[in-house]
Amino acid sequence: MQPHDHHGPVDPDVDLHDSDQRTELTRHRLVLPVIAVGGMVGATARYAAGEAWPPPQGAVPWSTLVVNVSGCLLIGVLMVVVVEIQGAHPLLRPFAGVGVLGGFTTFSTYTAETAGLLRTGHPGLALAYWLGTLVLALAGVVAGVVLARAVLPVRDGETP
Repeated sequence: MQPHDHHGPVDPDVDLHDSDQRTELTRHRLVLPVIAVGGMVGATARYAAGEAWPPPQGAVPWSTLVVNVSGCLLIGVLMVVVVEIQGAHPLLRPFAGVGVLGGFTTFSTYTAETAGLLRTGHPGLALAYWLGTLVLALAGVVAGVVLARAVLPVRDGETP
């Protein structure tokens, strides 16, 4: 296909000549807007947390740490709701997981703050923050899953 040929498929994985595949363009039309709205909600909450509790220079950026760990805990809860509880709306995971929690958690800021601690001569603190965030974030996911399973009615009383 030549670059100027506008009659061929845009996505090589979708054959627009096949009616079943052509419906792919409209079947999930709400997913991207739902993710975008959720992302605005999550990013606004993260921004508010950073403004309310700005990271001090040369110290642990507590607001980012709390945001990331609490977001991971909520992701654990969300995954139990989406996977193990019947009746979860199909747009719940794109909205809450990809959108809200994807916009809320900020591992790019965590990386930049770790690099900032290194640049300002705090290698021990940078290492502790870097490793501590990873451990606490993973623990947050596990805690979210365990908490959700303890409180919510999971499918058939079993876990996958």
